[in-house]
Amino acid sequence: MTFKPYYETPLGKLYHGDCLEIMPQLEKVDLVLTSPPYDNLREYDGYKFDYKKTILSIKQILNTGGVCVWVVGDETKDGSESGNSFRHALFFIETGLNLHDTMIYEKNGVMPSINRYCQMFEYMFILSNGKPKTTNLIIDRLNNWGNTKTGNIGQRQKDGSVLKRGVKEIKEYGMRFNIWKINNEGGFMNKDVLTKEHPATFPETLANDHIISWSNKGDVVADIMCGSGTTCKISEKLDRRWIGIEISEKYCEIAAKRIEAERKQLKLF
Repeated sequence: MTFKPYYETPLGKLYHGDCLEIMPQLEKVDLVLTSPPYDNLREYDGYKFDYKKTILSIKQILNTGGVCVWVVGDETKDGSESGNSFRHALFFIETGLNLHDTMIYEKNGVMPSINRYCQMFEYMFILSNGKPKTTNLIIDRLNNWGNTKTGNIGQRQKDGSVLKRGVKEIKEYGMRFNIWKINNEGGFMNKDVLTKEHPATFPETLANDHIISWSNKGDVVADIMCGSGTTCKISEKLDRRWIGIEISEKYCEIAAKRIEAERKQLKLF
């Protein structure tokens, strides 16, 4: 069966259907940025997914040097976490992809708890098909010591000693760390009201910063479970070619409206 786009722009195509059926028909992509409907943390319009088949399909569509950003968390049930996020990451490795980085998405909204510390993060596993071909690492972390001083640069050895490697100027801003604190509630996350019609929309800032980090203008960015279309919308904004796949027609409609609104905002027609 050949799938036709549910909605498209000059930069991208949104497909309605099962990603396992659609992905084999796709061109190779440079970045997959997605968040699966993991565990039972959200009711996802009655749909579930097979993570192993999905991961195998992602491996097939990634260009050499391409990156997959997999945003995932764990359900806590009967007092214990499921651990499925780790199972996902380990299966990615079994397929031959590299676990390039294990990042944390720290939320400002927390899940209350009685007998454990409050849950306030999700994993962002960065998987690469070989060495990542694009790394536009964001430099926006203010160095506490300013930009006029220098510091001794050293490397810790196996015996605990430090090998001095010279003196380096300390710049005002440094590369950010791999824990990203991003607003996810209280009206801070996404401004458009359409996102409230989807149970698990991730912040536009999260999509924006990963797309910048792992792709260049003109690259192909895919979200194979795109929900309300955040990845597609931000890809349109950042001048990336994009592909979105969504199994729920209800969410396809929301995604298309959001992308269309973004194009009007950018005055693309």
